[in-house]
Amino acid sequence: MKKIAILGLGFMGGMHAQAYGQLSKAQLTAAVEADPARAKKALKMLGLDLPVYPNLKALLAAEDVDVVDVCLPTDEHAENALAALKAGKHVFCEKPLARSVKEAEAVAKAADKADGFFMVGLCIRFWPEYQSFVDFVKSKKAGKLLSLTMQRRSSRPLASSKNWLQNSKRSGGAVFDLHIHDTDFVHHLLGAPKSVTSVGTRDFAGYSHIFTQYEFKNVAVSAEGGWNYPPNWGFQMAFQAIFEKGAVEYDSRANPSMMVTLGNAKPAPLPFKAPSTKSSSTGEGNISSLGGYFNELQYFINCLEAGKAPKLATAWQACESLRTVFAEIESADKGREVKL
Repeated sequence: MKKIAILGLGFMGGMHAQAYGQLSKAQLTAAVEADPARAKKALKMLGLDLPVYPNLKALLAAEDVDVVDVCLPTDEHAENALAALKAGKHVFCEKPLARSVKEAEAVAKAADKADGFFMVGLCIRFWPEYQSFVDFVKSKKAGKLLSLTMQRRSSRPLASSKNWLQNSKRSGGAVFDLHIHDTDFVHHLLGAPKSVTSVGTRDFAGYSHIFTQYEFKNVAVSAEGGWNYPPNWGFQMAFQAIFEKGAVEYDSRANPSMMVTLGNAKPAPLPFKAPSTKSSSTGEGNISSLGGYFNELQYFINCLEAGKAPKLATAWQACESLRTVFAEIESADKGREVKL
């Protein structure tokens, strides 16, 4: 049984808390939240009774925990991850790992030397539909993958603490909050692209919408991500994949959500294995399912129980995806292709 402390009780902290509550080998024992009112509201909504500390230093002085789960604003990830590693804790850190590649690499180097294990919340690698798609690609049932187009679209998030998501220096905007998921999935499925070519729309919070073409030798890959939609539009993640002998389509707003068309056959649902979890009870954010969050945290805890470092969603993998996102921003800024 691993004792867990969550840093940050916003949307992501709430999702993680609920996932830990359904893991038999994890026990949520404490939390960090600088805003007492926010902490009280979050704990009530989650049905939890936990000691809450104003910062990581205070928590470590009072609690003996095995795992520190960093769900704080992006600009606070590196500092707290490094401190937790230095304290000998296992660390799970939400994406993006940091606001710069340099900071992210510092965390990755520290994780390599630390006693505790480290993992990053690159949750799409663990999302049931995306996992099923990876298996389908590897099966070659439809031949080679010819093209992949991805979308991640949302209304602008306005409920973050002190509106930090809308502060470009703190969050980096939609490219880091939303689009990085698809950039990371590209790395997970196909490896690093040779170059990126991007265009986008920019505002006070950074790039609010971006369109990227990733260069690979034998497959055409593009992704769109942003939060420029009206307040009540909601959220959508989707992809369309074309193969030599078929196609797969996924749309989070559709039912069935994932369809496959092989040869001359009619479209049919493509099965995926979702964990048996309850839906989110917080009523916040754009995702109600705990599936991907549950899968990644279950994988992390299982690694800890086995005494083995995670091989998926590592700090160095997070660095590579972050480096590509910065190349996309450079491409959009300069209006040209950027090599990686």
